[in-house]
Amino acid sequence: MALITKLLVGRWLLLGLIFTTFTKCRGGSIQLNLSSRVNNDASSENAHHAIIPRGGRRASSLPAWSTKVIAGGSSRAVAQAMLYPVDALRTLAQTRDGRTLRDVGAQVLLKGCLQTSSFALFTGALLFGIFEVVNPHYGPLVASACCAAGSCLSSVPQEVIKQRIVTGVYSSFRDAATQIWKTEGILGFYSGWRPTMSRNVPFAVTTFTSREVIRERILKRKQQHTNNDHLATLTTTENIGIGIASALIATIVTQPMDVIKTRMMTQAASKALPYANALDCATSIVRTEGWRKLYSGFGQRSVFMCGLWGITFGLEPMVSNFLEGSKKQSP
Repeated sequence: MALITKLLVGRWLLLGLIFTTFTKCRGGSIQLNLSSRVNNDASSENAHHAIIPRGGRRASSLPAWSTKVIAGGSSRAVAQAMLYPVDALRTLAQTRDGRTLRDVGAQVLLKGCLQTSSFALFTGALLFGIFEVVNPHYGPLVASACCAAGSCLSSVPQEVIKQRIVTGVYSSFRDAATQIWKTEGILGFYSGWRPTMSRNVPFAVTTFTSREVIRERILKRKQQHTNNDHLATLTTTENIGIGIASALIATIVTQPMDVIKTRMMTQAASKALPYANALDCATSIVRTEGWRKLYSGFGQRSVFMCGLWGITFGLEPMVSNFLEGSKKQSP
């Protein structure tokens, strides 16, 4: 229990450190763009200034990027928890010995769901927070690569613990965290980080870049069909659809790396000779099982990733708008 408490406290301290770093890098104020070209009027400009109360003194306000951190983190956590069973099936489909629910029991579809999904809160916060900071200066391509790399601080331990629980290596979240710490140390939570990074960076680049391109085209088309001077906006349904389309493209591109990542993280569940590294894993799969095996679990992962990013991109603007509305209404 003490180890789990340390892990939770450590994640909060990490998030606090990132908050402080962002504030120093940007002077404590970063302009927020809710949905690219939307709400770019005088009212949105006022939202970026500190609110002055009746006494005439300027009240402190959180930097604009904090809205994206909160909205992105909460949206990702909700989506992750909702789709946890699908992700568990994807993990089983990619194991080296082809494990099924019959081998590990149906309870793995929910075992450790809440604990491991809590990591998604920090993963989403890192993704959207870093993207919001970097994008205005270097564009979505560089921003998505940076946010993918940064989010690995939280997503890799989540994947390691979750996949070992699902494959039956450990019986619970507590057992997994305790045993990994005792036998492998802190580095054990980051086993397989290279293939994970190799998957996450191109996935995030493809997803965020695709989202920006699709969103801009939809907004441009809607603006052309609008007869008034107001800027076009995206509906929640459109945001969900954009998330699904973007994630599907990224899933096709990164599926082989996801299989390699899963194999590397779950080697302890197999009696076969361990892979030496990611390259050995890839060549061994192609040589002994055929190249099609690099796309094992594609159906399950497609459902999971499309749902995950569809829900995340659908909820994030809603939460952002709610938080921005609360800021404007505060005295």
